[in-house]
Amino acid sequence: MFFKLSSILGMIFLLAACTEPQKTDQKKTTPSSSANISRTTGTGKKKIILFFGNSLTAAYRIDPSKGFVALIQKRIDSLGLNYKTVNAGLSGETTAGGKERIDWLLRQPLAIFVLELGGNDGLRGIDPASSYQNLQSIIDKVKAKYPATKIILAGMEAPPNMGQAFTSEFRNIYPRLAKKNELILIPFLLENVAGIPSLNLPDGIHPNIAGQRIVTENLWAVLKDLL
Repeated sequence: MFFKLSSILGMIFLLAACTEPQKTDQKKTTPSSSANISRTTGTGKKKIILFFGNSLTAAYRIDPSKGFVALIQKRIDSLGLNYKTVNAGLSGETTAGGKERIDWLLRQPLAIFVLELGGNDGLRGIDPASSYQNLQSIIDKVKAKYPATKIILAGMEAPPNMGQAFTSEFRNIYPRLAKKNELILIPFLLENVAGIPSLNLPDGIHPNIAGQRIVTENLWAVLKDLL
């Protein structure tokens, strides 16, 4: 899988930002995610789609209502579909952190689980084998608790300055996991967004509102067939 140089360079900055823990995001995201699950499933009327990731999922530094999770919900509502999206994004999250956090979010049944983690691992140079095992552990926990849950895996890229061998091994994490676990794969979540100034915030790092719309379409292309 090959990407334009501008996109790859954009990933360096994107991944760097994702490593910055945002205490505000942590306080707001995790508790509200749980509350959303409880309120929704308690009625027995809505099926849950849980988006589990880092600052990309958390809609870093923009109004959450303009982020791709909220935009997916608006699309679902416009079609009269019986689903509720839950944003469990946490800025700075790694695959190891996700493995520790996932149990807390599996207290209610999930219809669809969208896994968006790994970008911070790539920037930090964490052994891809370790990232692979952490993601596998998250997948195993979801499947063990809710075997019928459909899982979408959002692929990421490591920055090129980590070296060709590392970036290649990191890139292969996602198709390997998808094949082994029969998951639905989005090869690169930020396709047609990363590295394009007009689609990112003024810091040149995270998708802006226009960029969020494109990420929404990247997700919707695979999600729509599961609803």
